[in-house]
Amino acid sequence: MATDPGTRVADAAMDETSLYREEIYTDRKIGTLRVLLPVKPDGTPDTIRRTVYQGEAQLMTNVGPLPISFDIDATSLADAVSKYADATKAGIERAMRELQEMRRQASSSIVLPPAGATLGPGGTLPGGGGKIQLP
Repeated sequence: MATDPGTRVADAAMDETSLYREEIYTDRKIGTLRVLLPVKPDGTPDTIRRTVYQGEAQLMTNVGPLPISFDIDATSLADAVSKYADATKAGIERAMRELQEMRRQASSSIVLPPAGATLGPGGTLPGGGGKIQLP
């Protein structure tokens, strides 16, 4: 069962070949850069794997701030800082597309009863429902 706590604990093993040390940089005005430095299981730098740069920003909405996280294709911290604005724009555009898709899916899943239908005993529609009815 997916909700069984014992199952979740058993699947919580970390992959020692995918470890990163995390450093956080911010200008305290616009955003945050997260630098993930690859390390070996003993904590020494892993020079074979590439450093990952991630940006973080917040998009203000009518229900509060929406955190946005995005990868930045960079080779150094300075490169990531210079590419932050463009990556932020792309990350916000991606988040907006995802929100629109979620809204579309939510609106298409609403099922309305036929016009003029009233609920019968027990809150069910009369006529058994599920049958195709032609006018």
